Amino acid sequence: MPEPAPISVLIPVRNEAANLAACLRSVAFCDDIVVVDSGSTDGTPEIARQAGARVVDFQWDGRYPKKKNWALAHVAWRHEWVFIIDADERATPELAAALRAALAQDRFQGYYVNRRFWFLDGWLNHCGYYPSWNLRFFRHRLGRYEQPAASAVTGSGDNEVHEHVELQGAAGYLAGEMEHYAFPDIATWVEKHNRYSNWEARLQLEAAGSDPGAGLDPGLARKRRLRRLAWSLPFRPTLRFLYHYVWRAGFLDGYRGFVFCRLMGWYEFLSAAKARELRRTPGQR
Repeated sequence: MPEPAPISVLIPVRNEAANLAACLRSVAFCDDIVVVDSGSTDGTPEIARQAGARVVDFQWDGRYPKKKNWALAHVAWRHEWVFIIDADERATPELAAALRAALAQDRFQGYYVNRRFWFLDGWLNHCGYYPSWNLRFFRHRLGRYEQPAASAVTGSGDNEVHEHVELQGAAGYLAGEMEHYAFPDIATWVEKHNRYSNWEARLQLEAAGSDPGAGLDPGLARKRRLRRLAWSLPFRPTLRFLYHYVWRAGFLDGYRGFVFCRLMGWYEFLSAAKARELRRTPGQR
């Protein structure tokens, strides 16, 4: 049995009893596992403690910082390198080996990790959702999640979801993958994206005039600027569906790809409609 890797793991949770045990098993190769909990009532903290993880309580005041940034700044990390993984994600053995190997190098201050999405009983291999690179492994002193112009109070929750890490230094890319089981059914997808659209709508309203790519990796910054441009286009929901289904080859994922791309068009419609509602109702801003 190899020695535990000198890596600290951050797992932000709230009522994740159904997912947490499998996530913890996937990162058991790491020496320091910290579960940051927001008042779970389903036994999540007990599952974490039984697995040997540290549990840290987080009480959100409705403003910044949200959970991950708060944890990066306030948790007493045992190691310099932190790996961030959600409870509904799993680190594969190949990724575990890549994380260990990265520690022996001194080229980068952080690393992007590829993520694969499970949807309707299968993997999404196209749709613009694979590959899906996320900056999840970095020296904790050098990385913080962006805090966009959009207000924190949007009903989207106390945890960073769409925000990206701003890293002080260069980043590389790791072999191996994370498996993401965020959407066990369509109802869960709809519930989560209804909340996410609140964040998206307010971002559209409040981010005008700012540079959406400031401080981000050049590739991500380019995507953010194109996204800003897309906000001004007509027929946005249809264009979003065509982007994922045709341009990003979602049709190659068969029925699950069709459903997923149609849902992405619906998400675009919901975000646009909520942004318009905010503009027409100043009291809600």
